[in-house]
Amino acid sequence: MDDKITPQEHYVAPNQLCLGLHVHLDLSWVEHPFTFSSFKIKTLEQIATIQSLGLQRVRYSPAKSDGEPLPEPATSPASAAPAAIADDDSLYQAKRARLERLEAQRAKSAACEKAFLSSTRVIKGINQNMFSQPAVVRQQADELVKTMADSMLMDADIAIRLMADKIGNEDAYYHSLNVALLSMMLAKEMKAPAAGIQLVGLASLFHDAGEVEIPERIVRKSDALTKAEAALLQQHCAYGVDIGKKLGLPPEVQAVILQHHECVDGSGYPRGLHGPQISLLARIVALVNAYDELCNPPNPVNAMTPHEALSTLYAQRRDRFDPLAMTTFVRCMGVYPPGTVVALSNGALALVVSVNTSRPLKPTVLVYDPAVPKSEAIVVDLEQEPEVTVSKTLKPSQLPPAVFDYLSPRRRTAYYFNAESGKPG
Repeated sequence: MDDKITPQEHYVAPNQLCLGLHVHLDLSWVEHPFTFSSFKIKTLEQIATIQSLGLQRVRYSPAKSDGEPLPEPATSPASAAPAAIADDDSLYQAKRARLERLEAQRAKSAACEKAFLSSTRVIKGINQNMFSQPAVVRQQADELVKTMADSMLMDADIAIRLMADKIGNEDAYYHSLNVALLSMMLAKEMKAPAAGIQLVGLASLFHDAGEVEIPERIVRKSDALTKAEAALLQQHCAYGVDIGKKLGLPPEVQAVILQHHECVDGSGYPRGLHGPQISLLARIVALVNAYDELCNPPNPVNAMTPHEALSTLYAQRRDRFDPLAMTTFVRCMGVYPPGTVVALSNGALALVVSVNTSRPLKPTVLVYDPAVPKSEAIVVDLEQEPEVTVSKTLKPSQLPPAVFDYLSPRRRTAYYFNAESGKPG
């Protein structure tokens, strides 16, 4: 016998709806005009709209409601046909506009992911041909960085977007691309000139080039390194400079390759430099590199969420990094970086998929809604929903299995960007 107890569902008649009631509309997302299928009623207009949907009963959550529903009328009048909703009803016009924006966002995401995958393939070729075709590698790197910089500089807003899981099998090249993208973004926000942004991008692509001279078992070791192993791994900075010279990389780029593990408090390597002794571009790359290493360590089990990584750097390690770079990076990535799982103020669970550098507290989120197929998941720009805010962040392990599968928090975190005129996606 099945002893599993199903939680009791609570329903009310449409004429029992009142302000403060938290309702769940058991309809397809396109069959009602609201942004969310589950929400707390705040206006009489919302009640009227729900009553016009033709539902015989409405599900609600007592625990999330501010009070009880209205009592049932003593006598039930004959059922009337639901009120017709005018085609020009403002709520439905807004919903149609939202559907159009959603389709546009999906198209942008597809284009963004195509560009991302193309970039990882370029980086793969760069890594494979550094020694055999240095001239070709240098040209490919210059072209990739120029393309990224041109896109980034064409508009004031940069939307950092989380890439779809398993977009390709190029995990080994995500790190260089992540560091290049985020370092260029950070340099732009720190008012670096266009030439400086391209230099930091080029340096980021090659910052770990020297690791090819280090045994793979040490580079990818997930346990703590021995003292001898750590000393050997630190040599990748000097080896990288040698490679940079063979590729004809500019002196500014070679300086970043050498210094990207230096810390402003003198605790870094290979030379233990302090503050101004480290080039500004290297200080930028050092911070972004540390962030991405926390998100994407050799062993994914040890990975921090983007929110945890940013919080750890700011709360525990900020003395190691350039103060302006740190405060600017936190502002750009937002309190909730892409990849962060959040609970919204209306009770919904969501995954941050994009943050705009000028609106860090209002990210774009992918919302868990069991009434909507995962392949058609709703993406909501919270700036368009002023009453909905992020209540708290969650670890992926805190999610129920069905929600985890739906949102698919990434095993590894990879970013790319939308930068274009008009509203970023």
